Amino acid sequence: MCGRYALHSNPEVIALQFGLAPAPRLQPRYNIAPTQIAPVVRLGADEVRELAQLRWGLIPSWSNDPAIGARLINARAETIAAKPAFRDAFSHRRCLVPADGYYEWKKEGARKQPYLLKPESGGVFAMAGLWEQWRTLEGETTETFAVLTTDAAGAARRVHDRMPVILSPEDYEPWLNGPEPATLLRPNPKLTFTLVRVSTRVNSPRFDDPRCVEPEPGP
Repeated sequence: MCGRYALHSNPEVIALQFGLAPAPRLQPRYNIAPTQIAPVVRLGADEVRELAQLRWGLIPSWSNDPAIGARLINARAETIAAKPAFRDAFSHRRCLVPADGYYEWKKEGARKQPYLLKPESGGVFAMAGLWEQWRTLEGETTETFAVLTTDAAGAARRVHDRMPVILSPEDYEPWLNGPEPATLLRPNPKLTFTLVRVSTRVNSPRFDDPRCVEPEPGP
């Protein structure tokens, strides 16, 4: 599962990593939460990569109720080809979700303790995503996205049984525009993550600042 994440790398670094030109104008984010607007990388109408600001929580194009998006922040990799909410986006609207780390919670005593999972080498990485367009009866359009998940591996197994599908740079083009994207939907052995205990400050989406990612001593 992925219910919160952070993206605070320098925009120039993000542009280089994802093949964007020019570099995007982005504010550092330390606690991105469902239903909030966040950047994704997708193919534009000219098949060139673009950065777009979408709402986290996928609303299927056929839905009558946009509130469904709050429940569709993640999509299980094992079932997206069959699930009505995701299968069309999986076929036609795949995206990359840039992140510097993501959060999971582990029950410790009477409370749930948040942990940040980030690459041991540091830096920005890509979570596999799907995006969708939803239109109101009045013709207004909302664009939304979901993050794909798979079985947890490595450090992630210490806090949860699921983790985001993490893509390596050489996977970006096959995921965005390749004929067999399903082959990429597995734990990535090329990127090792580390687990960092952080403050319960991250529990509230009201807090979105560097203190959210600072290590906190354990008991």
